[in-house]
Formats: sequence, C-alpha cells, structure tokens
Amino acid sequence: MKQLLTMRSKELVMQDVEKPKISTDTEVLVKIKAAGICGSDVHIYHGTSPVATYPRVMGHEIVGEIEEIGEKVTKVKIGDHVIVDQIISCGECYPCSINRPNVCFNLKVRGVHVDGGYREYVTADQSAMHILPKNLPFLDAVMIEPMSIAFQACCRAQITANDTVFILGAGALGKSLIKAVLLTGANLIVSDVVEERLEEAKVLGVKTVINSLKENLVEKLKKYTKYGPSVSIDAAGFVNSLPLLIDITSNAGRVIAMTFLTELSPLAQFKITAKELDVRGSRLQNNKFEEVIEAYKNGKIIIEGQLSHIFDFDKAIDAFKMIDSGDKTIKKIVLSFE
Repeated sequence: MKQLLTMRSKELVMQDVEKPKISTDTEVLVKIKAAGICGSDVHIYHGTSPVATYPRVMGHEIVGEIEEIGEKVTKVKIGDHVIVDQIISCGECYPCSINRPNVCFNLKVRGVHVDGGYREYVTADQSAMHILPKNLPFLDAVMIEPMSIAFQACCRAQITANDTVFILGAGALGKSLIKAVLLTGANLIVSDVVEERLEEAKVLGVKTVINSLKENLVEKLKKYTKYGPSVSIDAAGFVNSLPLLIDITSNAGRVIAMTFLTELSPLAQFKITAKELDVRGSRLQNNKFEEVIEAYKNGKIIIEGQLSHIFDFDKAIDAFKMIDSGDKTIKKIVLSFE
C-alpha cells in the first residue's frame, strides 16, 4: 500500500509499504476512502507543532470502509462506512477516570503521536469506529471531525439559550463553531477581519457580525450586549486574543481557548479575579462523534458542500505545495483514495 510520510519539516515522501494486519481479536482493518488536511496537519508539515513527533504519517480526519474484522468484533461489520476516532487514551490516569480521555496523561493522537490516515489502510480497535450513514459521501464525511471539535468547545463552555456567545475568528474553526453554537439557541456575535468570511457567517445564520478591521470591536460589543458576551471563544489564536476576550467578556462569563499558541500572551490576573471568569481550554473532542453524526442524521447540521479542493491521494504532495503557495481560494482540502 502507499503512505505519505512526513520525515521532518517540509519533507514529504510517498512510500510503498506492507498493508497492515489485524493483531488482536477486537481490531478492524479500514480501507481509507478520504482524509482531510487540517490546520494542525499543516503545522506538523511546517515543523511548528508543539506536540507532533517525526517521522509521522499525518491525518486525523479519517473515513473509510471496514474490510476485515477480528473474531470478537461486535461494534461494526464488514462493509460499514466509518469515521475513525483520533484519540487513543490509557483509561487509567486521572483524566480518564473522570471521563476526559481527550486530555489523558498518556494521550496519543492519530496522525500526531502515532501514524494516522494518510495511507491506504489503517488498523484500529473497534472502539475507535463510528458508523456513518451510507448516504453521506466519504469526501464530505471528513468534516464530522472538525464539527466534533466545535461540539466539544460548546460543551466546555456550557452554552445555553440564555447566553450571548462571541466567536473571535470566522475561518475554518470559526465556521464549525458557528454551526455548533447556533444549535444551542444562544445569541451569537462573530468577528473577523475578512469580509468574505463574515458574509459566509451570515449565510450560516449569524445575524450580528463585526469586521474588526473596519469597526471598533469593543464599542460594537458594548452596543450589541449590555454587559458583554457571557461566553467568548478564541478561534483566531493570536497573542492578544486571550487578553482581549478576558477584557470584553461579562462578569461571571466563560472564556474558551482552543489554539496551540506557544507564545506568551500579555495577561494580568486582575480581570479574571475581579470578574470571576472561567478561563477554560478545549482540546480535541470527548465522545462527540456520535453527537455530530446524530445531528447530521436529524438534519440539524449540514456537512456537505464545504470542500474547496480535492486531490487524489497519489497527488498529496501537490496538495501541500498548494497550501504553501498561499492560494486564497483554499478553504478545505481533502485527499481522495477512491
């Protein structure tokens, strides 16, 4: 089979390797049908990920079809369409004991710490399989994983219909967050510096948008909210994002950090304490795949139609070259194995 290996920063190699074999009674063999390229994959490719190890087969947005199953597999059957959970946890540490395996002390993420889906076949335990509706095209199904990240953020923020939620950034992460937040019934405000992104946010159903390049963000938020948003989510990840959100969020509010920025942010504790803010991280997802799949099946979210570019897997290196070109038409690239 073929696999795309990241040897080190900006060094990709397409290899021919042996097809993996099932090694336990509860493992399955998945024939990969599509794999998405995420921002975190780009960071690994560029050598800027603070958590990835090399050499590595990237890819954590993985969908495919069950080709073989172990003798004791009961969760899936041959022919099922599945999305593969990216999280591998130990099940024994403190986070795992309180049902938070996404921040396991021994966490391994497919495509980051262990080899992921940029290869033609993957083996994994049946527990990592989530069955997809067969009417959902494989290429579109990769978007379930980004949506699971957004569902996790909403869970961490404990959003209700009584909240006013502010999302800073309307890029790929911001769009997924918009869809997830709108399901809660909360009042939603979105800000970005790119007008096209804000227009897309409106199409998704956002009624209040702010172009912070052209408008004073703080003044606009004062106009649209009495005390400031009760929940603020950082989908931009700039050095000054967190201090800004702490400044504008209402007393007793929640601020959600989602990016892996390693630079220090200029931050005074005073407003966190004085406002009694909850500043929370949100990483990956915690059993959210099934929630997203159910929301799709019930017509509550749209998964299809979000891809801007599709590359055959054997042209995957060209996909990363396109990313490095800075092409402004790129929104979401998916690798097709069909």
